[in-house]
Amino acid sequence: MAKVHFVYPHGPEISCPDAIGRNVASRLRSRYDVKLYRWDEARKIVPRDGDVLLGHPHPSPWTVFRRSLKQPGWRRIIALSPYCHGDTAQMAWADATIRRCDLFLAITGNHWFQSVEGSIFCHWAPKMRHVDLAVDRADFPTVKDEFNPPRDRKFVYIGHTLCFKNTSYLSEIVRADPSLRVSWMGRGRSTIEGLEALGPQDFSSEDSKRMLDKHDFLITVGRSDANPVTILEAMSWGLIPVCTRESGYQGFRSIVNVPLDDAESAAEVLSELQRMDASELTEMREQNWRLLDEHFNWDRFAAQIVDAIESKDSPSVVNTSVTQSLKIKWAIVASPYAFWRPRNLLRMAKTAVRNLARS
Repeated sequence: MAKVHFVYPHGPEISCPDAIGRNVASRLRSRYDVKLYRWDEARKIVPRDGDVLLGHPHPSPWTVFRRSLKQPGWRRIIALSPYCHGDTAQMAWADATIRRCDLFLAITGNHWFQSVEGSIFCHWAPKMRHVDLAVDRADFPTVKDEFNPPRDRKFVYIGHTLCFKNTSYLSEIVRADPSLRVSWMGRGRSTIEGLEALGPQDFSSEDSKRMLDKHDFLITVGRSDANPVTILEAMSWGLIPVCTRESGYQGFRSIVNVPLDDAESAAEVLSELQRMDASELTEMREQNWRLLDEHFNWDRFAAQIVDAIESKDSPSVVNTSVTQSLKIKWAIVASPYAFWRPRNLLRMAKTAVRNLARS
């Protein structure tokens, strides 16, 4: 039996990224001997004949995936991680790593995968395979039975306030139409003006579920967001998701898109949803449940990984131009994920101490 060294967060949480590591590992074990590693471990794996390295590279160069892929003898080296190119700093650090991999399984939405060829990372395209995220519907049971009456419906944003989530745009949308009722469940370093702050929630609790039931739509307006799983979680709960194309999801009638950088037009889309007949919303909800059952599920997700492991595909990257190469190098230097930044060095030092304590 082939051995797969799988580098990915894999704790007990039902949310991502731990849900990815745990669900994928459980399915791969029916075919392979799987050994799990935390993605921030500072160690090196030396392969034996036929071993496969699979997982999530870390921005820090001395972590397990990036150290191990340099070792000779791997049968396959496959990267599996979120991807988007709206903010080049999010991915530029991975350039040398992706070049060494046989394939890059990009966890991303239609919008980002369909536009790779026009991005600074176009040279990765031959190695890239599109992988959509997944949820287990049993982890996110239905909480929304009936939609609120027209003009009395509520939107909720679930998440943090890091820049790529573009939460200031939510404030712009509410200013464009003050009649819109939008809540925020989560935490952040700043408030989101115009939104009712409900704080971080434990969605396994009955109180949080009752709070969700008061809302009809989930809204997220990321500027450079790969494939947010909150959209799938909301679909499972029975809420209708609303998002920018730059949140990854595009081309699904039951996942409503709003434009970026046009608050008045976005507000009009939300107003239309306020006026929509409840039967149309119910139809959209049922369509979303079918999408979860048939497409955004862990069996399909894991099957794509098995295909990559069993494949012999290992295309070369396309040569980059001097200009493109310089842009990537500058993005690496300027990136907030750069390992040399004091905050990241401190985080890695703390992680190293924890790893030593565990071992």
